[in-house]
Amino acid sequence: MGTDAGPGGVLRVTPTCRIPLAELEWRVSRSGGPGGQHANTADTRVEVRFSVADSAALGPRQRARLLERLGPVVRAVAADSRSQARNRALALERLAARLAAGLAVTPPRRPTRPSGAAVSRRLDAKAHQARRKASRRRPTAED
Repeated sequence: MGTDAGPGGVLRVTPTCRIPLAELEWRVSRSGGPGGQHANTADTRVEVRFSVADSAALGPRQRARLLERLGPVVRAVAADSRSQARNRALALERLAARLAAGLAVTPPRRPTRPSGAAVSRRLDAKAHQARRKASRRRPTAED
């Protein structure tokens, strides 16, 4: 994940998915937190939005997977730093991470069975525990 600098830069989400920065919508606003007398205020909170439905950079399978998992618009917000440039970088990283997670393909689970030896060990352990507990019981009138 990373970006290629420049006006025609690209956000690398995965090796096969690259999104032009021109397809991203930026919004900046005032960040929360202490502000004093509102002196020297700056718009440092950054929100970046990516429209999955309108993107020309995605393939049909990628688009379908992202629409199903994340919806038509994916957004990321950063207000961690006092620097707008740092918050822009953080927002891009977070957007790339969300998109990468949405594109990740989980392999289907193949069911497995325990081996015969494992079953035997489990049953032996159960029998041993049962004998141990039985030996702790108070003897009955029949004993």
